Amino acid sequence: MKYLVVLAVLSLAFAAEEKEEERPKTFRRLIPADVLRDFPGMCFASTRCATVEPGQTWDLAPFCGRSTCVVSEDTPPRLLELVEDCGPLPLANDKCKLDTDKTNKTAPFPGCCPIFTCEDGAKLEYPELPTPPPEEEKKEEEKPKV
Repeated sequence: MKYLVVLAVLSLAFAAEEKEEERPKTFRRLIPADVLRDFPGMCFASTRCATVEPGQTWDLAPFCGRSTCVVSEDTPPRLLELVEDCGPLPLANDKCKLDTDKTNKTAPFPGCCPIFTCEDGAKLEYPELPTPPPEEEKKEEEKPKV
């Protein structure tokens, strides 16, 4: 009987732990970098109004994210910006609320991402994001059909 009581207490403690805050996943994407004609080998960080060398990272404040200047493996190489941010907000859910006490909008990324608290049994759902087809598929689509 003691074991049954201990098991019940442990399962209740585990269930209470299940009700934790929901943090969005970090989203990463490569986009063409802004490049100033007077600084052709550097990315332009518009949030800092500064040029950045390849391999360097900068904060996207006042937004929650960071970017890194990277050189593509293409021939000829291009400058790209690896953007990391909190991604899209979750779909509306009456049982999940933004936790304003735990969300720190001024913290460095990813600590600035919103934190949601959900009622028992509720889960956050995120919108489906379209992903571009791989380069091979794009080339196949561009071929003229005879």
